[in-house]
Amino acid sequence: MNTDTTTITDVTGNAYFAPLLPWQQTLWTQMTRRISMPAQQLPHALLAAGMQGMGKRAFVWRLVAWLLCRNRDQNPLGACGHCESCQWLKSGTHPSLQVLPITSMPTEANNQEGGPESVSSTKKAKAESKTKKAASPASLTIKIDDIRALRPFIYQGGQGLRICVLDHAEQMTIAAANALLKTLEEPQAQVHLLLMSDMPAKLLPTIKSRVQQLPLQTIHPAIALDYVTQQLGGTINRQIVSPDDIKQVLQLANGAPLAAIDMAKSTWYSMRGLWLTTWQALRSGKRSAIAASEYWQKQLSLLEFIRLTELMMLDVRRVCLGLASIQSDIDISAALASHPPSDGALETLTLELQQTKAALQQNVQEKFAYDNLMQQLAQL
Repeated sequence: MNTDTTTITDVTGNAYFAPLLPWQQTLWTQMTRRISMPAQQLPHALLAAGMQGMGKRAFVWRLVAWLLCRNRDQNPLGACGHCESCQWLKSGTHPSLQVLPITSMPTEANNQEGGPESVSSTKKAKAESKTKKAASPASLTIKIDDIRALRPFIYQGGQGLRICVLDHAEQMTIAAANALLKTLEEPQAQVHLLLMSDMPAKLLPTIKSRVQQLPLQTIHPAIALDYVTQQLGGTINRQIVSPDDIKQVLQLANGAPLAAIDMAKSTWYSMRGLWLTTWQALRSGKRSAIAASEYWQKQLSLLEFIRLTELMMLDVRRVCLGLASIQSDIDISAALASHPPSDGALETLTLELQQTKAALQQNVQEKFAYDNLMQQLAQL
């Protein structure tokens, strides 16, 4: 699930000044107290890594704002939001902050993710983001030239605190990672690198060995449940829900609160039962793949349908293995009772879903991709 990209924001739409997530309070207090102590400072390089939807980006952007805030000594709970530094952050033009890719920088007009640019191009990127569809994190690449472009900023001595944020750090090319490694091996005074990654296993071991990882992955289930319940306001897609419904969506999101909220609010999540009905009709031959494709194209984008299908396949696999379905509000077991799919068929569909997502980055025509996917479901 790709939900950690949903930036937590304050009432103005700016992630730098959003409320602290409840499961991050202890870490925040520990870090801010340490930094505020005499002779103590932030490590040269930090890594915020882990599953999407845990809130690592929310923590990093909030920390960036507090570190740069002119009044941070009087505001240990977060940036003041009023000083010159905070105003620069709100406008996306802070001279002491560099972000790769530039469209990861949270501003009132631009909270999307996209390709790397120089910070001087922020205003242009903000304007373009209104008319140009943001790229998927999977399509982002941080190249060696992007890392080299940071060097004048990093090595300009006597300029005070400077921060570089690398979002989707796993998207660095090998050459870019090696260039960054040289910077990590030569730490500069008052320069801090903050890396964020959804897939830290893809980072070079030499990179991970030179950064200090933030402990953001552990969230107590009770805290997660309470937070998701409050944020959803007791409803999912305007339907009143029970605590069991909240527990279910949290389990489907692997315990990641932000992912659970994003999933619960999505249109596709409310169409799980309809997906199951369509799948049964396709398998029995009561509905053609073309007819099903035409119908679903009017309901969901192809990417949304893929996310829905991936979620449903998660429980289909569980039932095929003799495990209980996570989704108790729909009867997947009954749908598989007479004709469970083979392991080979499930693997073929999984590969097809991955290939279709990759094809979407190449501007493939959604209609043809939708038709093909329905044919694969019919054969499952």
